[in-house]
Amino acid sequence: MSFELTILGSSAAVPTSKRNLTAHVLNVHEQFFLIDCGEGTQIQLRRNKIGFAKIDNIFISHNHGDHVFGLFGLISTFNLLGRTKDLHIFANPNLEIFLNQHIQFFEKNLSYNIVYHHINPKLSECIYDDNNLSVHTIPLKHRVPTCGFLFAEKKRALNIRKEKIKEYNIPIKDIADIKNGKDYIANDGVIVKNSELTCPPYKTRSYAYCTDTAYTEKIVSIIKNIDLLFHDATFAKNKEKQAKESFHSTGEQAAKIAKLANVKKLILGHFSSRYKNVSPIIEEAKKIFANTQAAEDGDIFSVELVREKE
Repeated sequence: MSFELTILGSSAAVPTSKRNLTAHVLNVHEQFFLIDCGEGTQIQLRRNKIGFAKIDNIFISHNHGDHVFGLFGLISTFNLLGRTKDLHIFANPNLEIFLNQHIQFFEKNLSYNIVYHHINPKLSECIYDDNNLSVHTIPLKHRVPTCGFLFAEKKRALNIRKEKIKEYNIPIKDIADIKNGKDYIANDGVIVKNSELTCPPYKTRSYAYCTDTAYTEKIVSIIKNIDLLFHDATFAKNKEKQAKESFHSTGEQAAKIAKLANVKKLILGHFSSRYKNVSPIIEEAKKIFANTQAAEDGDIFSVELVREKE
């Protein structure tokens, strides 16, 4: 059961020779979620061997070009490839207007439907929900309405011990109840405790995407104790004034958020193109939050399965 993040782009505002514009793909149980779609995203999907047909849901944080310009080409490519299944886009309502104008001018008749899900960047609310995962918005602090996204696995049922099914000759009709915590009453009337029959489920896993944003502690309660946090780190500490004016963050500020939220790992990205070497940003962050890493295009971050304690 995979929970794997692939960095497709890690640059801010403009691409560089080594960094594409912002886009991530999160693989949860072989469902692939595209988060933001900067220019060049479809090339990065190819390079990272992520099939276009796997992308059914796209989440857009805000309507700045470095986060949406890749959508136009991707929508066109889907059409050229003969896509027929619906494409779901979660975004600010204005994005639907922009995309529809493009489609009317360049495409006219798509082979598939685009289903728009309007989000309110000012609220933290559930915008996506299935059997494995829920997605909540995270209000951020930027020059235009912007939100991040919290992807959280759902709690699983207990795992039944296969050898116990055979030992007690447990019928299939009782297995669901046992997984939900019930004891088992054998044919001879003996009650078998649930703790003997099951082992703890795997811990749920989580990932939060927080860019673009100025420093704001309002997000801490939403991302508390998550496994992976990607946070805006456009500037180094000596550009803190510029970060504030442009509603972005420094690596040090991102680390403060990670520490306050008690996250397990911090990934920094959305780096200004002025930085040929982002090591100073990372080192400043590590002084506050040790488990910090720079996002590099093509990086993959996996959260392993770990069982809850007995």
